[in-house]
Amino acid sequence: MIVTGLSLGTLSILACSVAALRALQLFLDFRRLLASIHHLPGYRTILESSTVLGNLFPRTPLLTLGHDHSWLSKHSPFAERGLDIISTAACWPKVMGSLLIADANVIKDIVWSRGGRFPKPLGRYAILNFFGENIVASEGNEWKRYRKIVAPAFSERNNRLVWDTTTQIMLDLFDIMWAGQEEVVVNHSVDLTLPIALFVIGAAGFGRPISWKDDAVVPLGHQLTFKDALHTVTQELTLKLLVPRWAMGLTKRFRRARLAFDELHQYLTEMIHERRGSQHEGNNNDLLSSLLSANDDDNLSKGEVKLSNSELIGNIFIFLVAGHETTAHTLSFAFALLALHPDKQEEMYQHIKRVLPDGRIPTYDDMPSLAYSSAVFNEALRMFPPACGVPKTSAEDTTFTLTDANGTLKTVVVPKGLGLTLDVPGLHYNPKYWEDPFAFKPERFLGDWNRDAFLAFSGGYRGCVGRKFSETEGAAVLTILISQYTISIKDEPQFAGETYEQRKARVLDAQSTLTLAPTRLPLVFRRRT
Repeated sequence: MIVTGLSLGTLSILACSVAALRALQLFLDFRRLLASIHHLPGYRTILESSTVLGNLFPRTPLLTLGHDHSWLSKHSPFAERGLDIISTAACWPKVMGSLLIADANVIKDIVWSRGGRFPKPLGRYAILNFFGENIVASEGNEWKRYRKIVAPAFSERNNRLVWDTTTQIMLDLFDIMWAGQEEVVVNHSVDLTLPIALFVIGAAGFGRPISWKDDAVVPLGHQLTFKDALHTVTQELTLKLLVPRWAMGLTKRFRRARLAFDELHQYLTEMIHERRGSQHEGNNNDLLSSLLSANDDDNLSKGEVKLSNSELIGNIFIFLVAGHETTAHTLSFAFALLALHPDKQEEMYQHIKRVLPDGRIPTYDDMPSLAYSSAVFNEALRMFPPACGVPKTSAEDTTFTLTDANGTLKTVVVPKGLGLTLDVPGLHYNPKYWEDPFAFKPERFLGDWNRDAFLAFSGGYRGCVGRKFSETEGAAVLTILISQYTISIKDEPQFAGETYEQRKARVLDAQSTLTLAPTRLPLVFRRRT
């Protein structure tokens, strides 16, 4: 017993010694990190917020910044410190530091830099690689290769197709789903906007038209509709990352997530086989045609690398998600903002009437004249950016120069390997670039505005290749809807006593899953007389 006691005591001493040495190492590493950034003001926490563990907790001082920190804080952390670059430093699971950046000039320098000075930290994008490597989760030559493959699909010809497709989808909505109804109640806006956006990317990007009636029917050989499978997958990506395959049958939620991933993979595979088997002639310049061509040895030029089967499915998946979820959520926020600001909604309606006095259906050629529709879409993107942070890494020792709140020139030291986050809400709510940034003012996009202070589609060389696709779809949906319907917030008895500001905060509440999404947004659409 004495020997056992001594052994346990020795083990305890050893364990405590190891723990003490580990703590000392973390402390010294933490001090070195702060010294390397010259103790730039910012946040000091135990848990790094970019890790899964750091995101499990709400914002807790000294513990973690928590999930959605950038969205919830917007520009306030920068205003409090008087500088549009602040630092974060955390010591667990290892010492990690980063800079949060809300200065338009510094961001411009980063996104337009050549030579791999500020690459993406690809480890942060592993969640998007479940179906295969893709254009979003790539860097360097691989990204250039993907970009070269897909860029021809995002042409002016395809933008016209996007407008025409969106127009037909909206008219079918009115004529089929809303037929004979003077008032339509939607308990959550995404139940409307997600199918609209999915139908558009399906038809204009992948030659896969889906009607409003087809969407409600589960096809033979499937257990979920295409829309439900895709939506569940986007909601459960983190779950798939954390839970091993063998454990995915343990709960009802896990089983549905597993089913959705399997169903979506089957849908994507069927989409590929159907296009290959049909010798599709409808739109040989669409996105799916470009991807399939790069997957075919017969279409490759000398020196070109074939797109693997997993890369093919991975890119189809990422464009489906990027092509429908971000636009759908932005449209939801745009609907809510117009409902909360009936004066802006009326201004938009009158603008449409001036452009289309005879009440005809607008065409793609009308888009430049329908500037207010595009302005509403851009303002929704400014106020509710789909991605709240754009992560980068500094590949070399460098410095950033900017002015502080007092107009004094400041130099920020950036050591090699430091993480950088382009803080999109911090930038979009920065009063230096946007007057009265919390106010809904579509008109700010009608004149000159600072394009370097708008990062809804990322920016620079890595700017979103589908930007014009999304802008065209957004303008078409808003124009056609507002020309025929008014939008208001649904009155609900449990919220009868709330003030306007309380209602506004409730319906505009948002949180990030894969992209920033409304929590619950009940709307009423009334046909104009």
